[in-house]
Amino acid sequence: MALSIKTEEADRLARDLSRLTGETMTQAVTVALRERLERERAAKAETTEEFVARIRAFTAEMRGGVPFRPVTPEEWLDAGGDDLDFELAAKELAAKAKD
Repeated sequence: MALSIKTEEADRLARDLSRLTGETMTQAVTVALRERLERERAAKAETTEEFVARIRAFTAEMRGGVPFRPVTPEEWLDAGGDDLDFELAAKELAAKAKD
């Protein structure tokens, strides 16, 4: 596998990091890329959390303060749901009610 470094600055940075850490250039570049990737993924996760919060706020606003009412098995089946989905949803609601 080859990584082509095409700028003098990138080459200098890789060499400086390699000398400073005592790692090979390959190791230094690998660690630097891994650390950057972790930081970027962490920033993306925060963005995802913000997105979820925004969607939750939006749905609460669209509900207009109408409280949640669980559907009956008949309503669930009339809406096209199947028995298995309803049973799973009912178990989850019961578990939340205990908390």
